[in-house]
Amino acid sequence: MRGIKKIVKNTAMLCLAGSTCLQSHAFAAVVDRVIAVVGNEAIFASDIENRAVMARLQYPELVNDKTLSRSILDGLIDQKTMLSKAKIDSVNIDLNLLDSMTKERLQQVRSRFSSTREMEVRLGKSTVAIRENLREELRSQQLIETLRRKKTADVTVTYAEVMDFYNNNREQLPVIPEVLSVSQIIKYPAVSAESRARSLATITRLQSELKQGANFAELAAKYSDDPGSAKMGGDLGIARKGQFIPSFEKAAYALKEGGISDVVETRYGFHLIQMLSKEVNSIHVRHILIGFDRSVKDFSEPLRQLNEAYNAILSGNATFGDMAKQYSDDPASAAVGGVVKGSGASPTLLSPSMFFPQMQKVIERLKQPGDMSKPEKMEPQRGEPFFAIYQLNGRIPAHTLDPEKDYTSLAELARNNKSQQVLSEWMEQLRKEVYVRTSDI
Repeated sequence: MRGIKKIVKNTAMLCLAGSTCLQSHAFAAVVDRVIAVVGNEAIFASDIENRAVMARLQYPELVNDKTLSRSILDGLIDQKTMLSKAKIDSVNIDLNLLDSMTKERLQQVRSRFSSTREMEVRLGKSTVAIRENLREELRSQQLIETLRRKKTADVTVTYAEVMDFYNNNREQLPVIPEVLSVSQIIKYPAVSAESRARSLATITRLQSELKQGANFAELAAKYSDDPGSAKMGGDLGIARKGQFIPSFEKAAYALKEGGISDVVETRYGFHLIQMLSKEVNSIHVRHILIGFDRSVKDFSEPLRQLNEAYNAILSGNATFGDMAKQYSDDPASAAVGGVVKGSGASPTLLSPSMFFPQMQKVIERLKQPGDMSKPEKMEPQRGEPFFAIYQLNGRIPAHTLDPEKDYTSLAELARNNKSQQVLSEWMEQLRKEVYVRTSDI
């Protein structure tokens, strides 16, 4: 049975082989020659070298790995072999999803530069060419992933196979890091009536200008208080359901493509939203935010409410969840009784590293499920300060993967290992069907 580390490395190399190389001209110093031919496609020395540079940047432990270039070449050969098979089998992919992913990826690339012009100069390509390169790379990834899913869809593992995997790889199994579940009630400083009125007057004026034909992106770039999106004309990129706060998301999903919302209020300020494109579970919008002036931070009323909630919970007159729904200024957690959620298979079990340092220290003091912190002022590195109460719902200490406690995770590792073996055997067969010729690296 192949070791865990070898499987992880091979998987990483195949991912690197499939990654889009949009490097600047700094990587163009390789004298090119053909290293391999797969079907009708050539693999050049520059393909290997560029990916090796990126691999060493992403994985410092590979700096002295003398087998790196060979691993990348093997990954590229596997990639192009599977693409040849996909073309032979006429594999179909979701073109709407491909277009959405291309838009999102282009947005990510564009955000690394101060302007579109800088992006084009640095990458040596026009925006259209960059988009097409991204689309083709993502198309290849979808084709390969579709083939992999088809080939491993029926792979299952029995209890005996899981335990066999455990016994053969016990020394290499990963340590499961500490995770915990926590709930919160947070209160931000109150916004003065004067500040709210000024912001409302500004957003109302911009709404009027839009109705008279003003360009949304130009107004966003000039007036929006959201620094991350203002320079992009207010563009927030493609976002899946649940990524925006409820009031913003509800207003956005109600729009038709090209439509502009009425004024929408969130705790950040007032927004105008324009729908660029919409799918069933995702939207692409831009917005203008006129924020509230919080230079004068009035915590008197929010702190009074937080103390009221704390005392009600402490006396047993209310539950933490009820108070979170009634008082918390974080709509996402308030909707579920204050429970802080992440992503993944177990969204309520979070690594302490996900929290900012001060929050980590507060939660560390909570030892037993149900323990609650006193109202405390929190000052994150980014964003405005707030007062908060935290409750520990549960904590699972770091531990070596255990068959009894972590059987589901162990079974998934065993299934992945078996799937990798199936894919390796399949690749050996494919190489007999697709012409492959290699030379020394």
